Amino acid sequence: MHTFSNHPIGLLPVEQNHDPSKPSITEFYAGRDIFITGGTGFMGKVLIEKLLRSCCDLNNIFILIREKKQLTVNERIQEMQQLPLFEKLRKEAPHVLGKMVPIQGDVSLLGMGLSENDIERMRNVSVIFHVAASVRFDDPLKTAILLNTRGTRELIRFAEKLSNLRVLMHVSSTYSNPDRYVIDEEIYPAYADWRDTIRIAESFDEETIDVFAPKYMGFLPNTYVFTKSLAEQIVDEHKDVLPLILFRPSIVISSMKDPIPGWMDNFNGPVGLLVGCGIGLCRTMYCDPNNIADFTPVDVCIKAMIVAAWKRGTEPVQSVNTELPIYNCCISNLRNSTMSQIVELGRSLTDEIPLDKCIWAPGGGITQVRLYNLLRVILYHILPAIFLDGIFRLMGQKPFLAKLQRKIYKANVALEYFILNNWDFKNSNFIQLASQIKPEDNKEFYYRDFIEFDVTLYFRNCILGARRYLLKEKDENIPKALTHLKRMKLLDKVCKTAILASFLYIILIQLDLLGMILYLISYKQTYALEVDCK
Repeated sequence: MHTFSNHPIGLLPVEQNHDPSKPSITEFYAGRDIFITGGTGFMGKVLIEKLLRSCCDLNNIFILIREKKQLTVNERIQEMQQLPLFEKLRKEAPHVLGKMVPIQGDVSLLGMGLSENDIERMRNVSVIFHVAASVRFDDPLKTAILLNTRGTRELIRFAEKLSNLRVLMHVSSTYSNPDRYVIDEEIYPAYADWRDTIRIAESFDEETIDVFAPKYMGFLPNTYVFTKSLAEQIVDEHKDVLPLILFRPSIVISSMKDPIPGWMDNFNGPVGLLVGCGIGLCRTMYCDPNNIADFTPVDVCIKAMIVAAWKRGTEPVQSVNTELPIYNCCISNLRNSTMSQIVELGRSLTDEIPLDKCIWAPGGGITQVRLYNLLRVILYHILPAIFLDGIFRLMGQKPFLAKLQRKIYKANVALEYFILNNWDFKNSNFIQLASQIKPEDNKEFYYRDFIEFDVTLYFRNCILGARRYLLKEKDENIPKALTHLKRMKLLDKVCKTAILASFLYIILIQLDLLGMILYLISYKQTYALEVDCK
């Protein structure tokens, strides 16, 4: 098992390969109308904030958004602007928040559900970031097709109507071809025909499609990677008529430093693992401890997206009929962390930054033995959850732990394919792109600095960010949380001692195993062995 190291595998020189004749990144985006799908998602929010703060001279950012939870699209935009992510903008340049223009629609609908009036409002859009996708691994195939695959086709149909379009970026995933263990920055053969797949989703009901889904998807592990791979085929087929980019991020997690360290709005990836362990909910995991956790900080990913769109948008229009630019946004070949390293780091950081909502002492570990993991799930997850839920019921509170543990187990099962395998992601285009940034843009958009960043400090900020932005815990409560953690550790030791003592009592006293052992030890031969000497 590897030991954790803060040192990158190899440092890359900050070479300069920029074209002085090109406009700077801020100059390129100035005065432009930008259209973003998936703007209310994790990456979409960070992308909007970064564009408004670092390219404040842009004209408008049109954000495709649905009415949700009885909130109008305008109310959802206002709610987003109150997030801690936008605090710096609210203080330094509140006027630019008015450039966020909500467009009511839905990527999963035909025509994205756009009205004629909104299509007319967006006629001058010249940059599109297609970030919208369902990232759930357990979505029904019909749902995933309509959103991830047909949604991409509908966006491209909309883009074909824009006379001023300079770049359209489609955000995919490095895991969109998971049956290959070496993923280069290229398009791979299709797993199915995307046109036929869309027709099937439009023609059959969800239950019927789910029956033949495993056979139709072949060896792919879930509907997410299958439908994202088909979307890549759509992008590739339109590269000759539109200025397209295919951008493949790996697992995107908390921000490194821009605009605030550790910002996160979901429990996905290694951060969710650290939080689950820190609370005491997650005590066992079935995976290869030496498996590489390929993650990328969200601000590194967003900077690279903005730079890639700038590069494509500043190329001559006639160069559209060229090879599709593809970027694998990942850094595991330069700086990697294994699952065991992250778990060990989490243990050390939990003692420094405990969580207020800790319900048991952090503990447990990783195993590659499925049966042993199942046994630990029953002993450490299910039985304690049932016991504590019973206490909650007696106290008149709503039980929740058994339901939560069921979700955790289902999530681990869905991730098994990815945490038991390793991939070699090639990223030469992604790395070389940073060298083309002009010197005046390096301060705001240079993204390769994560290679030299202190990983321990990064994950420390991740846990602090999880406390602040996910669990809504205050930093000033850390001393109190430390005291609570000590009590939980003491309770954990007392319970383990009591369980061991009870086990020994039942085995040794009640079943009289102790008496049998003492009898065997003190047993002496009482008869003489007769030997016939005749």
